Amino acid sequence: MANIVAIVGRPNVGKSTFFNRLTESRKAIVDESAGVTRDRHYGKAEWIGRTFSVIDTGGYVVGSDDIFEKEIRKQVDLAIDEANIILFVVDVADGLTDLDKEVANMLRKSGKKIFLVANKVDSSARIHDVNEFYALGLGDPFGISGMSGSGTGELLDAMVEVFEPEDLDEPDVPRLAIIGQPNVGKSSLLNTLIGEERSIVTPMAGTTRDTIYKRYIVSVSISC
Repeated sequence: MANIVAIVGRPNVGKSTFFNRLTESRKAIVDESAGVTRDRHYGKAEWIGRTFSVIDTGGYVVGSDDIFEKEIRKQVDLAIDEANIILFVVDVADGLTDLDKEVANMLRKSGKKIFLVANKVDSSARIHDVNEFYALGLGDPFGISGMSGSGTGELLDAMVEVFEPEDLDEPDVPRLAIIGQPNVGKSSLLNTLIGEERSIVTPMAGTTRDTIYKRYIVSVSISC
């Protein structure tokens, strides 16, 4: 069985930075502005010989003035449904917020294995700030720095212990790219091909920012 890990949390807690750290890439756009990540973003990661998929998601928020809020939440929900492990990322610099509590309540209902990740522990002075998140009732928080990688080893060790048995290696298959100028329907075409709302679709140019990867299986019928 494939192990799929979804990174979830409110905006600006460092989810995309953490995604890039796990996947050893720069695939996810990182910016101080909230709402940069909108679609689900996939990558591959490996730890002590175990390979797993990672999903980066947009910031979960309710009642904002972001016109993409509803669609981003839908993408987060789809990632949670697909994953068997959730990394719930919070921010020690901001401390525990009401939105963190709301996200925690939402994740509890999923029934998935949840790891509480206290990000931005970028100095020894912030180590003790991690304890505040025990109030969420999700077990021991893992204090990490997505920027430097500090603390991620302990988290990954704990994740690997609950991984499902691995599938065989993914076969080498052709890769296709959908390319074109803004607003020609690339995201709509992708969603139609794979039969799911993989990418957010709006009339606004620039809705899709990250590259989107999805495995697509073609069924061929041969008549004799």
